[in-house]
Order: sequence, then C-alpha cells, then structure tokens
Amino acid sequence: MSPETVKSPCVNICKMDARTGWCEGCLRTLDEIAVWSVLSDDDKRAVVAELAQRRVQWRRERPDAA
Repeated sequence: MSPETVKSPCVNICKMDARTGWCEGCLRTLDEIAVWSVLSDDDKRAVVAELAQRRVQWRRERPDAA
C-alpha cells in the first residue's frame, strides 16, 4: 500500500441505521461500502471528507453515539 492510498474507514461495527442509511460504525452508506475497493483515492478522500461532516451530525442527533 503506497503512502497515498486511503485506508478503509471500517471499524468492524457493521450495523446500518435505518433512519440515516449510514453504518453505525464508519458512517458510510451501503453504496459507499460496496464500491470502496474500486474507488480512486481522490474519490475515497471525498467520501472520508463527507464522513467527517456526518460524524458531526450523528453526534448532534445521537449523543449516546459520541
């Protein structure tokens, strides 16, 4: 794996939230999880940037998930 390669954000807590459609562990959607291995590193970075925003929203809406 080269230094530029973006690692998967998976944390092995694989449970989908029915309301948001996000994995409760990594906050990706099923579609994002499914295509992760074929995304370019730039596309992976875009997903990771989105996850940071989702994490803020997730914590605001679910204080028990912090």
